[in-house]
Amino acid sequence: MTPRVEVVALPTAHRFAAGDDLARHLLEAAGDAGVTLRDGDTLCVASKVVSLVEDATHPLAGDDPRQARRDLARQLAARIVADTPAVLVTETVHGFVCANGGIDASNVPGEHAALLLPDDPDASAARLCAELRRRTGRQVGVVVTDTFGRPWRLGQTEVALGVAGTAALRDERGGTDLDGRPLDVTQAAVADEVAGAADLVRHKASGTPFVLVRGLEAGRPGTGRELLRPAWQDAFRAGGPTAAQRAVAERRTVRRFAPDRPVPEQAVEAAVAAAATAPAPHHSRPWRFVRLRPDTRERLLDAMAQQWRTDLDGDGLDPEVVRRRLARSDAVLRDAPVLLVPFVVTDAAHPYPDPRRATAERDLFLLSGGAALQNLQVVLRAHGLGSAWISSTAFCAPTVRAVLELPPDWQPLGMIAVGHPDTAESPERPPIDVADFLEER
Repeated sequence: MTPRVEVVALPTAHRFAAGDDLARHLLEAAGDAGVTLRDGDTLCVASKVVSLVEDATHPLAGDDPRQARRDLARQLAARIVADTPAVLVTETVHGFVCANGGIDASNVPGEHAALLLPDDPDASAARLCAELRRRTGRQVGVVVTDTFGRPWRLGQTEVALGVAGTAALRDERGGTDLDGRPLDVTQAAVADEVAGAADLVRHKASGTPFVLVRGLEAGRPGTGRELLRPAWQDAFRAGGPTAAQRAVAERRTVRRFAPDRPVPEQAVEAAVAAAATAPAPHHSRPWRFVRLRPDTRERLLDAMAQQWRTDLDGDGLDPEVVRRRLARSDAVLRDAPVLLVPFVVTDAAHPYPDPRRATAERDLFLLSGGAALQNLQVVLRAHGLGSAWISSTAFCAPTVRAVLELPPDWQPLGMIAVGHPDTAESPERPPIDVADFLEER
């Protein structure tokens, strides 16, 4: 007999609220559609109505709902997977990897409220499954569905969050293909396929939280948790070597910034945290970063400009050349949305009585500062920000320490100007011929 699957929308005009009888409204929707449940049927239920019934609403702070959702997702996340200007991807406490923690703000009662995912979608599916069986006497399955994006393809699709009374996976490993070759990896995500099929007969404004899927091949009942890939199997958790290489190679020096785009606080903090993972002598963490307030920036840049002007005049440079060089520096440092001054602190350095070893010890700490600066700029780039390393503070360390009131063992390593680039495109970096840099002796 030719396999056939039937997918039937079960719309309802009911607007769900905390404490509603979900099974009753589902059965009423089925009755209105002329459907009587049969053994083996599977009911797909939108997670939104499950969350509403379970009162999983959460207030949103602030006047920007989109930013408030991101902030809430960050707060509730078990892990930040990808923090980009376009989307925040998190791993939820359930183990789902999704945009903005699966937090929904559409069709949610209240002006400043959002809807969280159900606390335990498998348990929600099991409760509804049991209640439907009790009221109808039919052996049915339930799939709690939600809309997820996909990393490599446009468009969203439905996936199964919770599963009860029906299969989650169809494991074909150990079988053979048409040519008799063994199947080693084939596992069909049946519950996800069922969830996707349900979405073919509904859309966001259709008022169709329930969909009947009839004719599925019987399989071992499973759970939504079975569909979660264990972290140790996740080949993309850290992106792999190619992603790491690309992240480093995409760092660019950016000297022109969009003046009207603020730099997110969490991006700066993430970059500084990454800087603090750099290698350093004696297991120390000798790096410090000073973020300049507007008034401090002006005082420091004015003092540095005076010192630089004195140095350049002493070099005998033409005054017009001096003016142009100062203007080029000011165009970056005075206009950058954020200005960081990195330092290496040498209080953990070992004292040596001879200049040879003392110089080597100091140089090792300075080298660790370079590693920290690279980490910082790579992570800023990953957050969609541009940066420029300007070396100027290294030439006037006493002036910098005096203006910022810092101890004498704080060695400045230049400045990092940070902001959104004024253009979205960066020129492709030409291929690197490693033969120019790598030798064997």
